[in-house]
This record gives sequence, C-alpha cells and structure tokens, in this order.
Amino acid sequence: MLLAYAQLAASMALVGVNVGVAKLLAAALPIPMIAGLRCLLACLLLWPLARWREGPVRPSGRALRNLAGQAALGTLLYNAALLTGLRYTSALEAGLMLATLPAVIALGSALWLRERLPPRQWLAAGLAAGGMAALTLGRLGEAGGAGSLLGNALVFLAVCGEASYVLLAKRLAGRVPVVTASFWMQAFSTLMLLPFCLPVLGAAAALAEPATAGLLVFHSLTASVLCLLLWYAGLKRAPAGVAGIFTALLPAAAALVAVALLGETFSLMHGLGFALMMGSIALATLPGQGPGRGGSGG
Repeated sequence: MLLAYAQLAASMALVGVNVGVAKLLAAALPIPMIAGLRCLLACLLLWPLARWREGPVRPSGRALRNLAGQAALGTLLYNAALLTGLRYTSALEAGLMLATLPAVIALGSALWLRERLPPRQWLAAGLAAGGMAALTLGRLGEAGGAGSLLGNALVFLAVCGEASYVLLAKRLAGRVPVVTASFWMQAFSTLMLLPFCLPVLGAAAALAEPATAGLLVFHSLTASVLCLLLWYAGLKRAPAGVAGIFTALLPAAAALVAVALLGETFSLMHGLGFALMMGSIALATLPGQGPGRGGSGG
C-alpha cells in the first residue's frame, strides 16, 4: 500500500510542478505550439506502450466520438485557457485555482450526470468558491490586479474543461483500456491543434535553446504520460476515496515551485485561499467520494 500511496503522491506532485513549468514555457513559445508538440510527443510514447500493455484495441465509433470530445475539452480548452491564463496570473494562484477541480467535478456530476450529492459535497463546492473569492478580494485594488483576475478566470475555465473531460471519461470507463484511450485522446488532440500550429511554425526556432526544449519534453512526458500511469497504478491498490485526498499535493507542489523557483510571494490572502481549497479537497475526496481521476487531461 505504501507503494500505491507513493505513486499517487508523485502523480499529483508532478501535476502541481507542471503549473510552474507551463508558465515558463508560455513565456518562450506560442501556446498552440506548446500544446501541439506536447500531444505529439505523448502519442509517440503512448502508441507502443498501449500495444505492449494492452494489445491491439479497436474502439467503437461511439467510444471514438467520446474520446474526441475529451480531446476538445481536456486538451484544447484546458491547455489554451491554462497557458493563456498563466501569462496574466502567477503560478501560485493558478495552482490554487486548479485545486477547485474536485468540487467542480462533483457539481458537474450532479448537474450533468444527475448523480445525487451528499451535503458535504455541496459544502466542498462552497469552500472552493470561498477560496476563489479570497484570491479575487486580494487582487482588488492592486496594481496589475485586473490582469491577474483575468488570468485566474482563464485558469478556472481550464478547470471546467478538465472537469468536463473527467465526466466524459466516466461515461467511457471500462469500455476502452486506459493507455489506449489516452493514446487516442492525444492523437485527436494533435489533429485538432494542427491548424493552429502551422501559422506559428517559425517559433520552433526557440527550441534550439536546450533549456526550452528540455522543459517541453519534461512537460509532455510527465503531464501527459507519467502522471496518468502513476495515478492509475496507485488506484489499483488504494481505494478511490483515499486516493482523492492526494489531490491536495497539486496546489501544494504548485505553490512550492512558484515561491522557491519562480520567486513569487505567498501573501495572507493566498494562505486563506489555500486553507479553503484544502478544506474543499478534503470534503470532496473523503473515502467513498473520490473525484474519479486526478491527473491532467492534456
């Protein structure tokens, strides 16, 4: 069980670290290129891995349409909103906004999938909203606050895209093996992003810088492949409800990278927002109430 917990913790920590990595990449490369190359690199690894672990699998037409929808929401919308938002807000605040994911998934399950939510799930959503309100109030009246508010709003839109991905994945659960489904989603994502990548191909010259190229490879292989494999490997042994508690490491890792490596400042309002988000995650992911998926959709 300790190995399973270590796998879950590593998965969520990598998701949080990638918030800071994405901010650095967004300053160096066009957003469509980051997302497109990330998906392409993931495909190159996932295809042989899927054949090796799961054999040749031909998803049904309905499953492929579901996976295309997951690509549109969990990759295109998620990456476009997150990477654009990171140009206006801090990695620290983006990490805190991403912590609302379990609560948003719970609300989506109630409103879209018609699942009945216990009172603590509604309370979790309220705490998540309180955390967002704390960040918003902390920005009002500050220099550059309007830009940060726009950035936070875009990151929350990314959360909605990721939550939609999770809800679509629930409908597909058990019908297509995990790695095969991940490959098809990344393949659809690459095709959808191609028209947006072609006009900015000239920006690929920035990849001649080893640091930029290394960050892109790290971002792709960890966020789109390793996080997923670690999460599902951990879920094989740990109960989903217990596993959900490890989502708390996402904002924690994002905050650590933002403060330690990017030089961002942790304020009192950040502390209040962090406390409310942690309370939301704890309530939304208590045993028996797991969010269903913890990794990044893109």
